[in-house]
Amino acid sequence: MTAPLTRSLDARYYTDPAIYAQEKQGLLARTWQFAGHVSQVRNAGDYFAFEIAGENLFCIRGRDGALRTFYNVCQHRAHEMVTGSGNTRVVVCPYHAWTYELTGELRAGPNTKAVPGFERSEICLTPVRTELFHGFIFVNLDDDAAPMDEWYPGVRAELADFVPHVDALEPLEWVEIPEACNWKVSVENYSECYHCPTNHPTFATGVVKPETYDIQPSPTGYVLRHVTECQSLDRITYPIDLSVPHAGDYRSWFLWPMFSFQCYPGNVLNTYHWRATEVDRCTVWRGWYTVGGVDDVVIRRLAIQDRQTTVAEDIRLVESVHRGLKSRGYRPGPLVLDPACGVMSEHSIAKLQHWMREAVEG
Repeated sequence: MTAPLTRSLDARYYTDPAIYAQEKQGLLARTWQFAGHVSQVRNAGDYFAFEIAGENLFCIRGRDGALRTFYNVCQHRAHEMVTGSGNTRVVVCPYHAWTYELTGELRAGPNTKAVPGFERSEICLTPVRTELFHGFIFVNLDDDAAPMDEWYPGVRAELADFVPHVDALEPLEWVEIPEACNWKVSVENYSECYHCPTNHPTFATGVVKPETYDIQPSPTGYVLRHVTECQSLDRITYPIDLSVPHAGDYRSWFLWPMFSFQCYPGNVLNTYHWRATEVDRCTVWRGWYTVGGVDDVVIRRLAIQDRQTTVAEDIRLVESVHRGLKSRGYRPGPLVLDPACGVMSEHSIAKLQHWMREAVEG
């Protein structure tokens, strides 16, 4: 008997505001989300604010060297504590000047000593789970979440193997890419290369060999591993040194639900991180890195090439898909699941949509 076909998700998973609201309260609040890079908080008192799942947060370096993340809200009467980025000796609420130590404990508040029973030691900014992953800062609003190495088994060691200098890297630039689509449409597009030969000619002829491309879900955890070979040196669009281990390989580790490390040929690290802003809008940041953040003409040119080709091509694709999902004529079609996997198979999408359905339905 022929096995039933595996069909793509119903359009409502991408277009229904109620599902998006449920994801914000559930999935996006209980998974590891990228916050920033340690180079943004080198010194004691350095901080930056950011938003995850509709929550305003900030990360700050303590005098003890520890990185901490807090909800960006005063425990007095809920004013936001900081905006943007900067450096401070103590964290002072702009509303009533309640002052907090870099560890989050309340230091002082005007006239609070006059209040009978006021216990300063009982008041602290609300902390958020924070982990470092080769210099990349991740947070999770779920205090009981498993650590990142359980979510993404093996990735930490593999990334260090393919990018031996990863811990010395700093951002050279982050390219901000608004997209008029649901975040899952964008993530799905990233998570298959079935569309690459048709839609990404520069990537498919000047960076990788698409016939070798494969994407494999991890047997445990929440990782999709992209594996392929790079083009021959006479076709690749930038110089690489093949004497370095893995310089002739391309790898990508997609960490569900909204982050990916990519190692381009030549051991070049770049990243994607997504932020959902509305049910039909998201923003993707494309990160490029060098040792110490030192300017590099090759990386700059590669970033420009990427923006003008793959990024521009993907924007058109994902926005067209999202418009199509709102068509009354759309019926979810069968996924192309080749038992041999490979570039022309959507087995990675089947796994991704399983995680998406699981997040909504439990």
